[in-house]
Amino acid sequence: MTTNTAIPTLDKAGSIPAYVARPAGTARGAIIVVQEIFGVNPGIRKKADDWAAKGYLAVAPDVFWRQKPGVELDADVPEQFQEGVGYMMKHDFDLGIRDIEAVIHWIRRDAGIARVGLVGFCMGGRIAYMAATRTDVDAAAGYYGVGIDQMLNESHAIARALLLHVPTADGFVPPAAQKAMHDGLDGNPHVTLHDYPGLDHGFAAEHGTRRNAEAARIADRRTEDFFAQHVG
Repeated sequence: MTTNTAIPTLDKAGSIPAYVARPAGTARGAIIVVQEIFGVNPGIRKKADDWAAKGYLAVAPDVFWRQKPGVELDADVPEQFQEGVGYMMKHDFDLGIRDIEAVIHWIRRDAGIARVGLVGFCMGGRIAYMAATRTDVDAAAGYYGVGIDQMLNESHAIARALLLHVPTADGFVPPAAQKAMHDGLDGNPHVTLHDYPGLDHGFAAEHGTRRNAEAARIADRRTEDFFAQHVG
C-alpha cells in the first residue's frame, strides 16, 4: 500500500494521504520525508522505513494528492519521468507548504512528538528550503533542491538548522544557480551546504540508474548526524 494514513488539512476541508512508518519503541523524534516528482514510490517508502528503523516516526505525504492521489512513477522510464515533470509544473508550492504545516501539526498534536525534522529530494529539496523559511520545523535537509536560487529573498526567515546537499553537475541546478545559493546562504549560521563534485541530480535515490552508492552513503550519514543533533 502506497499510503496508509490520512492527515487533515489545516482547514479540515480535506485529508492528505501519507505513508507512515513507525519505530519499534518510543520515537526519538519525527522525520517528514518529502518525495521527488515521482510520488510516494518504493524508494521514498524505503527512506521512510529506514528512518523508522533508526527510531523516528517517519511520515511521507503524497505531495501531488490535490492533482492526482497515488502517483507512483519510475525515474528510469522516460514517459514516467516526463509525467512527473508535468505534475511538478502544476504543483501549487504555496498551498503545498500549508500541507506540510498540517503534517507538522499532526505529528505534534496527534502523534505526540514535539521535535520534527524534514528531508526532501529534488522538488522535495525545494520544499525543505521552504519549510525552513515558512514553518517552525526543527530542522530541514534538502537533496539537490531545484529553484532555491530563486527564493533566496526568503533566507532571512531561516531561524533553525538547514542542510543542503548540492551535486555540482546537477543538470537541473546549473553552476550559476549553485553560486547564487552559496553567495546567499554561506554566511547564514543556520545553513550548511555540502557540495558533491561531479555528481548529478538524484545521486541519493534508493533505486535506479541515478544512484551513486558511495556518495549517497556520505550524504545520508551527514543527514543522520544532522537530525541526531537537531531532532533527537
